[in-house]
Amino acid sequence: MSDNSALTVRHAVTVRHNFETAHRLPHLAGKCENLHGHSWWAEITVTSPNLAAGTVVEFGGFKRALREWIDTFLDHGTMLGHTDPLAPILAGHGSKLFRFGADDPTEQEQHATDLGWPSVEAVAELLSRVATDALHTLPRAAGAVVSHVRVSETAVNAASWTAAQQ
Repeated sequence: MSDNSALTVRHAVTVRHNFETAHRLPHLAGKCENLHGHSWWAEITVTSPNLAAGTVVEFGGFKRALREWIDTFLDHGTMLGHTDPLAPILAGHGSKLFRFGADDPTEQEQHATDLGWPSVEAVAELLSRVATDALHTLPRAAGAVVSHVRVSETAVNAASWTAAQQ
């Protein structure tokens, strides 16, 4: 039997979800200046040094909260920077729109007021904030935190957000 007394135990659960969303990054040179869509995948991980009732977080509730938020505000919509000239046009036509960096954010867009454009990196940070809010509404173990978010916009391109060590 090995001695594991020097190891720090962290329990983790990960929720995966996909969504179909368009975006564009006109402030960057290249193909992403154009409006285009992706089949995005998000993986959100919650870690804890402890378990409560055998779990890190009430998994069903956490999955439901994340999937409902993503499906309601991002899926089959468009993510744009608030200064993008397409934003008022799409909004004026009743299209589902999520604005990054908005001066007049909706309740949901408040998660992204300091994120200027919907890059894959910014989407990962946005989802870390959404997941943290969801986590705080659910039964969870002491010390449970959203520790990592990975967002893939294609099969070969992804970005991650990782919580800072405390």
